[in-house]
Amino acid sequence: MTVLVTGAGPTGLALACALRLHGVEVRVLDRAAGPAATSRANFLHARGAEVLARLGALGTLPQDSLRAMRITTYAGARPIMRIRFGDPGLRTAAPPMVVSQARVEGALRARLAELGVEPEWGTEVTGVAQDGDGVEVRLGDGRRSTAAWLVGCDGSGSAVRRLAGIGFPGARLSERFLLADLDIDWDLGRDGTSGWVHPEGLFAAMPMPGGSWRLFSYDPEGGAERPEPAEIVDRLRQHLARRTGRTATFGECHWASVFSVHRRLADTYRNGRIFLAGDAAHVHAPFGGQGMPTGMGDAENLAWKLAMVIDGQAAPGLLDTYEAERRPLAENVLRGTALATRVNIADSAAGRFLRDKVLVKLGGLPWVQRKATYTASQLWVSYRKGPLGGRRPLGDRIADLDCVREDARRTTLHAELGGTWALLLPASGGGRVVEAAREGLGKRVVVLRTDAAGVPALVRPDGHLAWRGETGLGGWLATALRGGWPANTLRGEAG
Repeated sequence: MTVLVTGAGPTGLALACALRLHGVEVRVLDRAAGPAATSRANFLHARGAEVLARLGALGTLPQDSLRAMRITTYAGARPIMRIRFGDPGLRTAAPPMVVSQARVEGALRARLAELGVEPEWGTEVTGVAQDGDGVEVRLGDGRRSTAAWLVGCDGSGSAVRRLAGIGFPGARLSERFLLADLDIDWDLGRDGTSGWVHPEGLFAAMPMPGGSWRLFSYDPEGGAERPEPAEIVDRLRQHLARRTGRTATFGECHWASVFSVHRRLADTYRNGRIFLAGDAAHVHAPFGGQGMPTGMGDAENLAWKLAMVIDGQAAPGLLDTYEAERRPLAENVLRGTALATRVNIADSAAGRFLRDKVLVKLGGLPWVQRKATYTASQLWVSYRKGPLGGRRPLGDRIADLDCVREDARRTTLHAELGGTWALLLPASGGGRVVEAAREGLGKRVVVLRTDAAGVPALVRPDGHLAWRGETGLGGWLATALRGGWPANTLRGEAG
């Protein structure tokens, strides 16, 4: 049975890789003529790095990226706040990275090619029809293609979402921003992002791998028409001089664009055999770098559930848990990024006072910086309140652990996930649940021993704790994979 994925961005490519690791046949369609070369998103937090690592796509990205983990806020030439990001100490695959989205997509395409799939470029979806057995897709050249399932990962303007009749309500939160990646000769250090608060609006500069800079500027008075790249660069030059008080010589412009901040969330993530993931399901402000990890998290969550349903190891009702687990996270991200947008573009006296006086002082406190790092990392994501969750820590992310396989080879937990579940056993004992795990999951489970396991525990392919206890695993699997889905009724802990 084939899964058809539309959109060869980070979400669609991550979904395709995860499905292939589960042995599912997949095709990836994209209406663009070829891969994007522009940077667009350029920050990858720990959650995104963990997904890439489980997919086998992290590669050399940590070595090729920047570690510009400091944000300095200025009022003119005076620094008024510094926030330092770092590793929150939860055994992550890589610390936060400044890395081009194009590089992330390249790493995912390379991994997908290793798994036997190449994106089909220049292939636009123009029509969709479905029944109880599958989905038929009409393509822009008149061809028709069928699949068992269709997943729209085709961005905020998703054709799949529109053709599936799924609403996308929301609101515009800002006027336009200017954005450009440029070579600049100036005296600003490359050890972090810098932002300037100014009555005219926010101005920010982020160092990029390769020596260029990304400039980002609020431009509420810029007019309604979309400017040409040369005009964007000229306005950025003016904004830099007025808002930062610095002098700079602009070199080559690699990319320039404009955007407005919107907050939108799909009415549902599913219509029959059609699913949405990533920006097709939720759109939010770029503040905080939450786009790539949220979309790739959607992909990883959906992939293992689709694979188990396709293989007949789980009832179709398992697919309903995708939205139940992922939509609340999107709501949380939308709230946080909407608040950040309002703070950054505040133009009232009260708003500027809150930002420039109150929040500036709070931002320097160590506990606030630790909280900011942890929140941005998405390592806090838990499905405890979802239909597969339960009492803490069920549903929580499990940090990477040193383990030993049954063949005595040393490994780590996250290295074994991606296409499989992991049954963690204590260093000795706990073997009674192995038979139940293999009966319920077959080839999809690997047995690992670790000193960190007090009792046997079952970890999902996406790194979240599913069950733990001495007995009852067979019953939990039967209920979780075959049962109905009344919210918050499944409990994994036994004994």
